[in-house]
Amino acid sequence: MSHRSKTVSLVLGSGGARGLAHIGIIRWLEEHGFQIASVSGSSMGALIGGVYAMGKLDEYERWVKAIDKMDIIALLDIAWESSGLIKGDKIIDTLVELVGDQHIETLPIRYTAVASDIQREKEVWINSGRLFDAIRASISLPLFFTPVERNGILLIDGGVLNPVPIAPTFHDTTDLTIAVNLGGKVEKRYEHTQKHSPKKERKPHDLTDKIRHFIHELKESAGSVAEMDFGVYDIANQAFDAMQSTIAREKLAAYPPDFTVEIPRNACGTLEFDRAEEMISLGYARAEEALKTLIY
Repeated sequence: MSHRSKTVSLVLGSGGARGLAHIGIIRWLEEHGFQIASVSGSSMGALIGGVYAMGKLDEYERWVKAIDKMDIIALLDIAWESSGLIKGDKIIDTLVELVGDQHIETLPIRYTAVASDIQREKEVWINSGRLFDAIRASISLPLFFTPVERNGILLIDGGVLNPVPIAPTFHDTTDLTIAVNLGGKVEKRYEHTQKHSPKKERKPHDLTDKIRHFIHELKESAGSVAEMDFGVYDIANQAFDAMQSTIAREKLAAYPPDFTVEIPRNACGTLEFDRAEEMISLGYARAEEALKTLIY
């Protein structure tokens, strides 16, 4: 069978802004003729996978490459609740404004978002209902985002229990299962990039203008967020990354996919979405390294 006719079950892991590397990996697969027939995603993997399943990855990629740190701050709506710092409504509303919304059942490819029922210590697979409701549940990073209630159950980030959700693909009839682990080994080359990343120049684009006014209005309420000290959350996120990395290694050892693409867990910070171009390029390069035997 030619690789150009091979279908893929794509497993997209959790890891905050590092998840932008998923875009580069998807681009590599597309360019080399693979057909992504199924997506299972946790946290940021659920977001990127959902947008891809909608057929809106181009729009999302152009937008995320154009946003800067102030845009990100503008999207953080303070919750002032003990269960989480950020409500997440502005982020979801902005994404819906950008790409629209669908029900999972109507997507052209099979899609599963994974969240965590922390009270029952069970992962929850969401494969029906409104797509962005599923995504919001899956990205509910503990301490940062408030939990989401679904069918009477409080859900938090899927990465808490399953940062690389391979199990939802077990019954797929695809030719290959490819998993993306965003909790790969720390690499020295990235030790200083998080604090000293170059300032990005905004690249104007017609699509970003579509929601520029929408984001601009949100900035008026963002002042208090910009002045907050996120140090404690940064420490918590580093601990969360270490935990996810350990769980991911166990999951991959227990249920090995056909191929794994690994992104170093120190490649960028959890909220460094202004480094999109860098992360997308990294994902493409790591896909080439990990998957080149499929085509050469």
